[in-house]
Amino acid sequence: MTARALVFDGARLIAGDGAVVERSTFVVANGRFTSVGRQGEVKPPARAERVDLSGKTVMPAMIDVHTHLGYRSGATFRAENFTRETVLDELDRFAYYGVAAVGSAGTDRGELTLRLRDASRAGARVRTAWRGLAPPEAGPNPPMRDAPYGVSTEDEARRDVRELAAKHVDFVKIWVDDRNGTVPKLSASLSRAIIDEAHTHNLRVFAHIAALADAKDLLRSGIDGFLHPVRDRDVDDELLRLLKERPAVFFTLTLFAPRLNTYAARPAWLDEPNVRDAVSPDVVAQLAGGIASRTPEAVRAAREDWERVARNVAALNAAGVPLALGTDVGGASAGGMFGWTEHVELEHMVSAGLTPAQAIAAATRTAAGILRLDDLGTIAAGKSADFLVLDANPLDNIAHTRRLARVYLRGEEMRRRRTQSQ
Repeated sequence: MTARALVFDGARLIAGDGAVVERSTFVVANGRFTSVGRQGEVKPPARAERVDLSGKTVMPAMIDVHTHLGYRSGATFRAENFTRETVLDELDRFAYYGVAAVGSAGTDRGELTLRLRDASRAGARVRTAWRGLAPPEAGPNPPMRDAPYGVSTEDEARRDVRELAAKHVDFVKIWVDDRNGTVPKLSASLSRAIIDEAHTHNLRVFAHIAALADAKDLLRSGIDGFLHPVRDRDVDDELLRLLKERPAVFFTLTLFAPRLNTYAARPAWLDEPNVRDAVSPDVVAQLAGGIASRTPEAVRAAREDWERVARNVAALNAAGVPLALGTDVGGASAGGMFGWTEHVELEHMVSAGLTPAQAIAAATRTAAGILRLDDLGTIAAGKSADFLVLDANPLDNIAHTRRLARVYLRGEEMRRRRTQSQ
């Protein structure tokens, strides 16, 4: 970390707190913003180095609340991939594209992510649920199925939550979804026991859900957040009323996979120059091949599902429910475009009814608050200097977040060069 002061001058500044400064000046020293304001109103320190950002736009680095680390290497998706080398490579890819921190959502193996969370290192930061909880053999899709605890009784559930508390996890993850009748669903009584025990240890519980009825039951049981929107039917007034009674409860939207399933042709973002910088060609080919193999009937069904999910996102947004960036990248459905998926997710959020400013807030300030990363999410004096420099204004077109000129994490510029792809 450089100790010298840098003065960044002339950029449009999207601060992350709703403020936009058309011509800004901000100072970075020792990895933090020391002053932020309008051009001409910020006095630079003596002998500071000036960085001219005229014509550029600056926004906070992003935070992804819902990821799965360690299972993807190139186009492969295996438990054997879960190594320190794989996880560090993924965290570097997140950082390369301007994702400053991620939440690992309950499928970790060993204690690697716990150690990486607490270590001083380069790359994106980690917050983790470590191991989630689901019925036996009813966790996420293979190869992650055996990573969570398999719980059948209230005593087992409470014991496992106590172990999570002893490991100082950042949140607790539960799966409440029968995956279209293919696996058992975590019962309401076990969910309540997990939530009760977690709250006893000052831990929050975040749920994987699909069904409206399960979302309502979990809200009555004290759930703290949802890692997917409701997908089986339209949200109704009862759900919105329950959410109004619990204003801190959030949803991450994980729109990448349902939106991807609607594509009948290769999306333009798959061929943008920045993709080639840090995404394996095998991953690009795998995604393109999946799109090309879809039948018209599958695309029509996916579009009906997407339209319902988009209506639900719009309803939650209109009701003022906190919405945060979460992609599910690294999991079974969202593939392995670590760091790039987050930029595409912003576009999908806008397609679902958010404004560009709302999508950016969801990816920065709101997501930082959920992961309790108090020094991230906004550009303000005292915060960590994690930010993106863009060649175009994302408030005009959210796809412009992909027009990356520079990325800074903790005040250090990431090298903008093509990385070796696995």
